[in-house]
Amino acid sequence: MRSFINRSSPQEPAYSDITPEPVYQTRRDLIRSLAAGSAGVALTTWGLREAHAQSARPGQLAALASGASAVPGAMTMDKPTSYKDATTYNNFYEFGTDKSDPSKRAHTLITQPWTVEIEGLVKKPGRYGLEDLMKMSAMEERIYRMRCVEGWSMVIPWIGYSMAQLIQRVEPLPGAKFVEFITQADPKTMPGLRGGAIDWPYVEGLRMDEAMHPLTLLAFGMYGEVMPKQNGAPLRLVVPWKYGFKSGKSLVKIRFTDKQPVSSWEKAAPQEYGFYSNVNPLVDHPRWSQATERRIGEDGLLAKKRKTLMFNGYEAQVGQLYAGMDLKKFF
Repeated sequence: MRSFINRSSPQEPAYSDITPEPVYQTRRDLIRSLAAGSAGVALTTWGLREAHAQSARPGQLAALASGASAVPGAMTMDKPTSYKDATTYNNFYEFGTDKSDPSKRAHTLITQPWTVEIEGLVKKPGRYGLEDLMKMSAMEERIYRMRCVEGWSMVIPWIGYSMAQLIQRVEPLPGAKFVEFITQADPKTMPGLRGGAIDWPYVEGLRMDEAMHPLTLLAFGMYGEVMPKQNGAPLRLVVPWKYGFKSGKSLVKIRFTDKQPVSSWEKAAPQEYGFYSNVNPLVDHPRWSQATERRIGEDGLLAKKRKTLMFNGYEAQVGQLYAGMDLKKFF
């Protein structure tokens, strides 16, 4: 959690030193298939996934199949959360409020065909198919820490590319200061919408500089596979220095605007959730402390919790975005 893969570091292990060739070759083929937008992409098998997980020496992880990410601080050396835990313990209220609901119910989600509408203050608005979005930039894998506001965290190997790549392609106009993300809201396939937990569809937003930061990821897969439905298929946002709910799932619209969007949880409970939602252990949620966290699948109920890190441990990479801001006021 405290170490990062840095390409310039002489101590960085070669990927071939960590992972058997058949495993990383399969992962490389998968990422190439994703980048090519192949609808019939072949998934890695459970056995290969297990081999990948078991191949890492203590304190080391397999990096990207085609090389470690060029984004400084994009990879953590933490042990990834097991695939089972990451795909069965989820927040995806469109399928229910219990952590197990998404894995039980998300099979109803229809992800083909899928389009994302780009609109607002942008030179190239339009409706983009999933394959078009996949082809906009080369895929890479990044192993990110992910923090949930309820006090639990995971470490996930995501597959995607920096959101900045898409933003540059569609060419925002000078007046665009924020990016709004709107997710799928289909009552026929998402039973949780009938619960009325929030005002659907789910909406999130970032400042333009946050969306353009190289750590902000447009993700199409995880653990060497296409994105599981319960984790936000077919594409989602990943913003690793913010709480997980800031990373909208099953995106259908991206809007560029000159006004700060009102996010769904900010609208539902403004006294509890602010626009920024940065991981800040000095700001408690009104109903619980944010000073510590429990890593899913790693700690028993009686085990000592981890200390929560500022910006989820990415302070060196993103702290400058908030220089001079009162982070207790702008939470």
